[in-house]
Amino acid sequence: MMTDFIPPAKPLIGDEEVDAVSAVLRSGMLAQGTEVADFEREFAQTFALNRPCVAVNSGTSGLHLGLLAAGVGPGQEVIVPSFTFAATANAVALTGAKPVFADIDPVSFNLDPASVAERVTDKTVGIMPVHLYGHPAAMPELEAIADEHGLQLFEDAAQAHGATLDGRPVGTWGTFAMFSLYPTKNMTAGEGGMVSCADGDIERTLQLLRNQGMLRQYHNEMIGFNCRMTNVHAAIGRVQLTKVLGWNERRRENAAFLSEHLEGVGTPQTKPGAVHVFHQYTIRVADDRDGLAAALKDQYQIGSGAFYPVPVHQLAPFADDTALPETEKAAAECLSLPVHPSVGRPELERIVEAVNALAAAGA
Repeated sequence: MMTDFIPPAKPLIGDEEVDAVSAVLRSGMLAQGTEVADFEREFAQTFALNRPCVAVNSGTSGLHLGLLAAGVGPGQEVIVPSFTFAATANAVALTGAKPVFADIDPVSFNLDPASVAERVTDKTVGIMPVHLYGHPAAMPELEAIADEHGLQLFEDAAQAHGATLDGRPVGTWGTFAMFSLYPTKNMTAGEGGMVSCADGDIERTLQLLRNQGMLRQYHNEMIGFNCRMTNVHAAIGRVQLTKVLGWNERRRENAAFLSEHLEGVGTPQTKPGAVHVFHQYTIRVADDRDGLAAALKDQYQIGSGAFYPVPVHQLAPFADDTALPETEKAAAECLSLPVHPSVGRPELERIVEAVNALAAAGA
């Protein structure tokens, strides 16, 4: 009997999202407008950010414009993880600054504060942790390093909608924080990014940068970009905001089931005080991670993903011979299993059966 494939990620789009898009299309107001403004306000409310938010056309744009608004530029350095998607370092490089790579904590997969402290130089202006896989980074420790050296703190919260640390939401520490709205994230707008801003000055500069440097048409105040979000995308995002907290709870429930029943692999851990939103459920496979992934797909019709098999500091644009042992170990061992809200008990049981059998067989 043919077994349905379990995808590693799955956007959840319902009739409500379709109706919201149709309403925008019928209105004729397709570009940035009231839907975007409402989405910005509701995003801050949903995640209890208590900060102004600015919507843009992608997560990478959010990082890039946030760094520019914070004054980052040529001759400066920003400390970032290497165990992440390249957009984190790309955004730093696009400002003319240099991304400096620090190692990770092996439990959370996030920046190791001790490694960060070792990499501060007289050119360092900021630290940009990634709340990887939906687990909050060690923000109090990183904030202390930033305060000691007079640095800014930026947050790449692309994967961490709704995550908290000691009751404080991610997205409320840095000069800015960027949340991605790509289709596979915990919520989506079809595409886009949302930037939470520490103050009105950062908010206004972001608004200028995303819209050709103007707030009033033909009254340009600075050189800017076209990085606006459309009303179409915002309409999708507004509907998704009404669902995302429930979806996050489902992700945590699915993760708990997997952690309780998986054997022969390293399961993800959550640090004390952290609320993990499990954008990814990431195991460690000490031997032949890629072989296990292939067997899951071929024998059990289960998708998975290696995020991220090549550390950013080893990519051609950033080639750096810095030794980052925990980063390199994680890149070789990590495999993310389906944990999204579409995964039900039958699928979870099949994932457990497959991983346990293959791990026991040494696949």
